[in-house]
Amino acid sequence: MSKTKVIVCSNSGIDYIDHGYDIEVFRSIVQYSESEKYDDYTEISAETFYNRLITDKASFPHTAYVAPGRMIEIFEQAKKDGYDSALVIVIAKPLSGLHNGVELVAKEVEDFEVKVYNSKSLAYPEAYMAIEAAKMFNEGKSMDEVIARLDFIRDNHHVYFAVDTLEYLIKNGRLGKVAGAFANLLAIRPILDLDEEGKVRTLEKVRTPKGARKKLVEMYIEAIKDKNIIPFIVHAAADKEVIEELRAQVLEARPELGQILDYPLTPVVGAHTGPKTVCLGYILK
Repeated sequence: MSKTKVIVCSNSGIDYIDHGYDIEVFRSIVQYSESEKYDDYTEISAETFYNRLITDKASFPHTAYVAPGRMIEIFEQAKKDGYDSALVIVIAKPLSGLHNGVELVAKEVEDFEVKVYNSKSLAYPEAYMAIEAAKMFNEGKSMDEVIARLDFIRDNHHVYFAVDTLEYLIKNGRLGKVAGAFANLLAIRPILDLDEEGKVRTLEKVRTPKGARKKLVEMYIEAIKDKNIIPFIVHAAADKEVIEELRAQVLEARPELGQILDYPLTPVVGAHTGPKTVCLGYILK
């Protein structure tokens, strides 16, 4: 009987979720200089990372995906552990070269099949896919059955987010420099989401962070109307009061949801959004 190892990239933030499954993580790298690099989560925590972003403006982080050599080490270890294949769930292709990188590296591992899955997302939805995949493989489901489930999640979830500053999106190339400079001049804060392919797009432009959060909630409540969903909040060291405000506003409109869990935005994603970013998202049940 075949045995499939589930691997997910650290952009998923799965490290912050208690799940109990045997899931490996391809850890991206937070890099401040050639001599100062950290593996996401294991060498730099969200708390440490965001504190540094806020207090040390001169120290600007960049990111890189896991080194090819480390990928091979993980594949080879999975073989030793009795796995004959791996399902690697990765961040949306428009946001990283990881998908193509894994496909290239996988060719170097003998007698081990690797399926690379483009989540077209990041953060909690990507982590949820990995947890669902591990659960299904444990239940004896086939690769085709697992992929069908992941396709449903991929096609039936959405993430909306509001950033507190455009600085990081501009410097990391996620927002055009001209458009970004103009938006900063006018103190505009966009409401963003990921489109069907996982590209960042602007939905609305609001003048203040507080106004952006208000609009974020309005758009989210409209989007989830009449839907049976798993709601979630993801944030980049946002103030506790802000998170509770978002949660309360959504539950006021949809009290039957019961609870809305929140998760940190892991450093390698926060390097692009900046601190205080807040995300509201859902996955259709």
